[in-house]
Amino acid sequence: MSYYHLLWGWICLALVIFPLNLFITAPYGRHSKASWGPMISNRWGWVLMELPALLTFPLIFLYSPQAGRPVAALLLALWMLHYFNRSLVFPLRQKTRGKQMPLLIALFAIVFNLGNGYFNGWYQGFMAQYPAQWWYDPRFVLGGLLFGAGMGINWHSDNLLLRLRKPGETGYKIPAGGMFRYVSCPNHLGEIIEWTGFALMSWSWAGFAFALWTAANLIPRALAHHRWYRQHFPHYPAGRRAVIPWLL
Repeated sequence: MSYYHLLWGWICLALVIFPLNLFITAPYGRHSKASWGPMISNRWGWVLMELPALLTFPLIFLYSPQAGRPVAALLLALWMLHYFNRSLVFPLRQKTRGKQMPLLIALFAIVFNLGNGYFNGWYQGFMAQYPAQWWYDPRFVLGGLLFGAGMGINWHSDNLLLRLRKPGETGYKIPAGGMFRYVSCPNHLGEIIEWTGFALMSWSWAGFAFALWTAANLIPRALAHHRWYRQHFPHYPAGRRAVIPWLL
């Protein structure tokens, strides 16, 4: 089976998973349930499920014919910047002592990250061909701006969330500041913008597939968080949307 047969199957799977995620909320974080099987540490679960993305892309790319190509190398660097934070820095900053997640959720996420790491790493390592003028192409420039803006929103929102709890606290509070003025989950919004920008920069079906998977996972997650906030905080800001300001 060819690379593109697998990739189109991966894209179709995202289209199937999206409506399922609207009805089945993944049981981790505030939605955690022990009924999904064996539980593991929330912190180390994050490391376990995000680390494959950090490793897969570079391991494929660095042993490929494209390893010295500057555009592909920049895309790899941006990928690693995001996933170094997501797999190593962010989990160790979480104030989640004693919290757990189902092992099954971590295993699902490992498959997700291995798939996206493989498709993007293989494309950039063995298939991508960018002309010298790609650095000035509107798709690359706009994609880079979106990637930077999305990462900024994602990191700033994560920082605001991490500061909500004082040492020893485990409960939830209404987040405020930054893009929380407009949506309940700006960290998810930032990540969707980020990988949409990456898809434009790479101008590839692999990048599109990852952006699609990101939206298919995070839009339903944001909607579930938004419902949870409204159920648990009677005075939750009425004008705040779930993930897209003024719309959704």
